[in-house]
Amino acid sequence: MRIPQRPPNFNQLFSISDDTTWMLRAMSEVTEATISGKYLHWHKLRFYPPPEGLTLNQWWFGIKMKRRSQARKIGLVDKIGMPFSYNLVDPIPEFLHLADSDARGILQTVEPITNPETKKNYLVRSLIEEAITSSQLEGANTSHRVAKEMIRQGRKPKDRSEQMIYNNYMAMQHILEVKNQDLSQDLIFEIHRMVTEDTLNDPSAAGRFRRPEEIVVVDDQYGEVLHDPPLAAQLPERLEAMCAFANGDSPGGFIHPVIRSMILHFWLAYDHPFVDGNGRTARSLFYWSMLRQGYWLFEFIPISRIILQAPTKYATAYLYTETDENDLTYFLLYHSDVIRRAISDLHIYLRRQTQQVMQAVAELRGLTYLNHRQRDLITHALKHPGYIYSVESHKGSHGISYETARQDLMDLVARKLLTKRRSGRFWQFFPAIDLEMILRRS
Repeated sequence: MRIPQRPPNFNQLFSISDDTTWMLRAMSEVTEATISGKYLHWHKLRFYPPPEGLTLNQWWFGIKMKRRSQARKIGLVDKIGMPFSYNLVDPIPEFLHLADSDARGILQTVEPITNPETKKNYLVRSLIEEAITSSQLEGANTSHRVAKEMIRQGRKPKDRSEQMIYNNYMAMQHILEVKNQDLSQDLIFEIHRMVTEDTLNDPSAAGRFRRPEEIVVVDDQYGEVLHDPPLAAQLPERLEAMCAFANGDSPGGFIHPVIRSMILHFWLAYDHPFVDGNGRTARSLFYWSMLRQGYWLFEFIPISRIILQAPTKYATAYLYTETDENDLTYFLLYHSDVIRRAISDLHIYLRRQTQQVMQAVAELRGLTYLNHRQRDLITHALKHPGYIYSVESHKGSHGISYETARQDLMDLVARKLLTKRRSGRFWQFFPAIDLEMILRRS
């Protein structure tokens, strides 16, 4: 991708001509920070016709005056000390209402993930999905199927891609454990160590700041520098400010918790404090922040899956912000849409799964002697007759102990619903060849 065209220098717009009456006309013409409901960057605005009597540059001046007058500063500054700010434009307020009601409240539509019997299944599914897609954003090329089998079966990673996914999975689990802790440099380093373990060219780079000689720039396939982060010498002070912000410091006034979480995501990625693993660490901190502030539904929402569908838009949101006076509104609008779509996808998935479960329950209504984990496995086996199960995969799918998983599977073998075969030191379990017939007789 390419860096978007930078807007005209705002201060230089004053010297367009000696006649300054156009400034008043521009400010009177522009009554909103958006154009037809869109918060346009200059890169796109330049293709729109300006209002009659104004040049494109004069129109942009009016827009920037409106945006500047409404901007909210947050305490974050760039590497040369210029502040970041944002505008609370539509549809951000509506989205924040959705997040407050849907991700903090308790709705009937999320019963499967509030039911203790099924909650772990959905949690494991979400953690696996986030681990896979967050790693794929950073270059992991393992398929979903292989990655899911690795995690569910407890198999050791075979290569760097699998290691990245495994690390992300462990880090996401850790986030659930530390969500009530204040953010600190030690906690950020700990998360970074977890997401980068055994994946860095220099293993010593895990869990520490990049050094001055470790020059880090983000570039594209053309070699164009997309982001040149702050100097290494600035990082300790910047990280301290970021932690204070994450823990509730608001020098510019109230900041909505979701906006705080999204800005934290941006902040870590902007500072780029590590040699590698910055993106994965930034997304982990977003989850930490959302969960810490009571948005419990985000235990079940893999945002990286949405980001992965159009990764260029993710990068563009950063670039729009950096190239237009550190205006975070572009990133917040993008991130809001990602969250909105992720919440919507979760509800669609839950409705679909609920329908499938109801159908499976109807088909297996005679198997009241099985527990819910065994019924889940048999339902899965009916749809995947060639699937191989193990104690580790059953344990990983349901978040239960090894012994409980073993007893579940051995009971199914005793009931002839599964067969078993030794593979080395471990047992493998297979759906019975005539499983459907056995079920119909049950």
